[in-house]
Amino acid sequence: MTDAETFLTTARQVILDEAKALQTLAADLDPRFAEAVELILKAKGRVIVSGIGKSGHIGHKIAATLASTGTPAYFVHPAEASHGDLGMLSTEDVVLAISNSGEAPELANLLAFTRRFGIPLIGLSSRMESTLMQEADVHLQIPAIGEACGFGMVPSISTTLTLAMGDALAIALMKHRDFRPENFRAFHPGGKLGAQLSRVRDLMHGVEALPLVTSDTPMSDALIEISQKGFGVAGVVDDADTLVGIITDGDLRRHMDGLLDKTAADVMTADPTTIIADTMAEEAVAVMNDRKITCLFVVQETSAAKSAIGLLHIHDCLRVGLG
Repeated sequence: MTDAETFLTTARQVILDEAKALQTLAADLDPRFAEAVELILKAKGRVIVSGIGKSGHIGHKIAATLASTGTPAYFVHPAEASHGDLGMLSTEDVVLAISNSGEAPELANLLAFTRRFGIPLIGLSSRMESTLMQEADVHLQIPAIGEACGFGMVPSISTTLTLAMGDALAIALMKHRDFRPENFRAFHPGGKLGAQLSRVRDLMHGVEALPLVTSDTPMSDALIEISQKGFGVAGVVDDADTLVGIITDGDLRRHMDGLLDKTAADVMTADPTTIIADTMAEEAVAVMNDRKITCLFVVQETSAAKSAIGLLHIHDCLRVGLG
């Protein structure tokens, strides 16, 4: 067997071992998980996550996932807790302490503090007989299956199970709170994910930027409006400010002969494709791609009119990573 084949064999075995462990974790979940969720829901404060070493790294991620899905949370390093950071905890919080063995000495002062001040404690460990689990009010136990290295020393299966348990907690809480994509974006406005959760109103240009002319506007004036506003189009409105048409580059080419003798109504494409402000920006991009157009007027529809309130250009979407 070549080195490359050996590497692939080892990698596949690690992944299969972890996948099997996750199936065991799912099968072994019991009412204690629901107790942990309910304890967090009852807390008026935050979830304080703590752990040392690899458990600490996983704890950071769990705290971040909780916080971004509607459950206020932050990570407290157990060593720093012993040097003043215990002051971050309040009796309205709930602590999630993580230790695979349940015997991490760095957690001792944190555990004692929760017991002294009656702060609810959730223990996450593989050993029910451990100090952590003996002290905890609620127990989240992960299966003691060993590690993927084969000699039980490289945190791999245990950290995967811990991470999965944290994700399960966060998403169970999120679903109970009916936490929706629009809520998620409030906590995660940046990056690709924030862009995917954007709505048209987040990216569109407002009323003051709109290139608008009336139906009887001479095309010489309409061309000035198109040039000044810089979107390459102009919307055409009637006397009631209802959007009735759009003048695009294609319309100008089709009416080039005698263009300056025409009015906006003579040149425009009637009943243009529009969108509403609450539409997801990704959906707006799909509409533009499907119709092979570069912008959409954003409208507010009433029983009497369809008023233009904004404009979304494909460049606005590309700028934030959509398209």
